[in-house]
Amino acid sequence: METQLQNCSSTRRNIQERTCKSTPQHIHMNKMFNIIQVQLNTMVGDNKTCSSDFTLIGLFAHGATSGFLFSIICAVFFMAMIVNGVMIFLIHIDPYLHTPMYFLLSHLSFIDMMYISTIVPKMLVNYLVGKGTISFAACTAQHFLYMGFVGAEFFLLGLMAYDRYVAICNPLRYPVLMSHRVCWMILASSWFGGALDSFLLTPITMSLPFCSSRKINHFFCEAPTMLRLACGDKAAYEMVMYVCCVMMLLIPFSVIIASYARILITVHQMKSAEGKKKAFATCSSHIMVVTLFYGAALYTYMLPQSYHTPIKDKVFSAFYTILTPLLNPLIYSLRNTDVTGAFKRVLARCQGVHGVTREGF
Repeated sequence: METQLQNCSSTRRNIQERTCKSTPQHIHMNKMFNIIQVQLNTMVGDNKTCSSDFTLIGLFAHGATSGFLFSIICAVFFMAMIVNGVMIFLIHIDPYLHTPMYFLLSHLSFIDMMYISTIVPKMLVNYLVGKGTISFAACTAQHFLYMGFVGAEFFLLGLMAYDRYVAICNPLRYPVLMSHRVCWMILASSWFGGALDSFLLTPITMSLPFCSSRKINHFFCEAPTMLRLACGDKAAYEMVMYVCCVMMLLIPFSVIIASYARILITVHQMKSAEGKKKAFATCSSHIMVVTLFYGAALYTYMLPQSYHTPIKDKVFSAFYTILTPLLNPLIYSLRNTDVTGAFKRVLARCQGVHGVTREGF
């Protein structure tokens, strides 16, 4: 019994000695563990900050006229979707519209439908829900899609002006200069320009540290507005933005102005008064829509930030993101006798099919 008590006491003494000897090591390890834990918590906190949600203020605030404005924007959105969808359907189904001009117009309608759908539905839902929260991933996706679609439209409008120039100024060479292969090259170059714009600007914009307020005083994640929330070195972004604006705004707009100037000169030399009047009316409406679209975009992306205010930014952005998708098919297509004729032929065909079906019963 005494032997067992002595063994127990010696074992306890050895454990105490080992514990006392290893205490400084344990203290040192505890300190290192605490430092690592603090660093991990800091990294997690930074990631949460980077991925935290933004808040979109919206195009208009809740007030006495907000319901009326909401109804107008809803009407414009659904009208733009319906009108552009009808244009695509008519151009696809009617063989008389299988020409280079209408081929390009059908893709213009598709682009209009796509980029208005990336902005307006989210804005309308935010108004109905009563909060404008948008996640970092959703904001990035919206910015990427919007820049791609609107960039493709910038290029496509410029090349469509070239199509009109060839049709009016060089009608005999039109089948050669605007062949099926050339039309697909125009379309591919437009989409390539839009994609390049998205892949250049979106990573640079969304990788900036957003150290200011997370509230975006706009109705969608537009690049200049996001830039105001960012801190740090913005020189790379500003240089890329300048190059992209020159490439996708100034060059296509210059092509449009030069093409329509040459068209107007050619029209002025026409002998037919009726043809001259019709051509001037068509060109003036085209120029009005193009000026509205490019003018608003030039203000947004190329004017120095000192000239910008939140209200002006929202109004100018609304012009080329909400109104233009509705105006394009109305000005370019539905006022055209070819399109109205195609619409009447489709209606007559549907009525004929309906009549035959009823006779069968």
